[in-house]
Amino acid sequence: MTQPSGPEHERYDTDLRAVISERGQLIGLAYRLLGSLAEAEDAVQETYARWYTMSRPQRDAIESPGAWLTTVATRVCLDLLGSARARRERYVGKWIPEPLPERTAWVGAPAGTAADPADRVTMDESVGMAFLVALESMTPAQRVALILHDVFRYSFAEIAEITGRTAPACRQLASSARRRVRALRPAEAPAARQAVLVRDFRQAWEARDIDALVGLLDPDATFTADGGGLARAALHPIEGGPRIARYLATLAGRTPANLIILERTVNGRPGLMAQWEGATVAVFAFDVVDDRIRSVWAVRNPDKLRSWRGGGGQEAV
Repeated sequence: MTQPSGPEHERYDTDLRAVISERGQLIGLAYRLLGSLAEAEDAVQETYARWYTMSRPQRDAIESPGAWLTTVATRVCLDLLGSARARRERYVGKWIPEPLPERTAWVGAPAGTAADPADRVTMDESVGMAFLVALESMTPAQRVALILHDVFRYSFAEIAEITGRTAPACRQLASSARRRVRALRPAEAPAARQAVLVRDFRQAWEARDIDALVGLLDPDATFTADGGGLARAALHPIEGGPRIARYLATLAGRTPANLIILERTVNGRPGLMAQWEGATVAVFAFDVVDDRIRSVWAVRNPDKLRSWRGGGGQEAV
């Protein structure tokens, strides 16, 4: 293929950089909608494939490539969400969104080092595990309307054009989704307090101190594990602080002596990571409300721990 030259070549390079620069936002959008980094990567790959299958004149005719890419990525995600329910019904045990590390250790990586897609997801409250779990209770249309409007600041007119619905309908979808989020997740504790509670939780767990664990857990707390049929995990949520404490104490007694628990940032919040013989075997996310741990999510499915193979970023606290 003949490459353009002169001013046309410069415009070609500028347009190419502009299109590629959208990848970070597209990954962030797709991850929030799908709860899976692997599926988000696939959705964005499909979006770019559709862009590059168009002829050059067709691409040049698009006034805003970024808006076009967002529209296509959203529609690809909607298609995936439409089939996700059936896939989740076949899933072994409970399905939990894929946890993301905060890889501060990658800053200043050698030139040419490929950035992990997880690094392109901005860590804000919209990627907190509690928020992502709340999204799972919504319809695909509610999820899209809420994420596009509340997170990415698209107008309802723009969302209507993307989804093929009316602006008032999109407004109603976002409003109902917002109410659901508020009902499912009250205001969480400040990050500093969360860090203290998670550290106390780790210490009590390692000591198999059931009383200490009960004191840290909300009486109505829930522990949910995700092994995906590929790793041993509780198939059903464990409910109630005392039951969770006894379960964790029993679990600690069965773990190998060389299993280590490290404090890590999980989806922008204080969390834990378990390593055995240098490999990450579990990641734990927490929801802290009213100075108690209300939810614990334990991800053991190895397919969801790809981003943690390097140790999950920062050194142990």
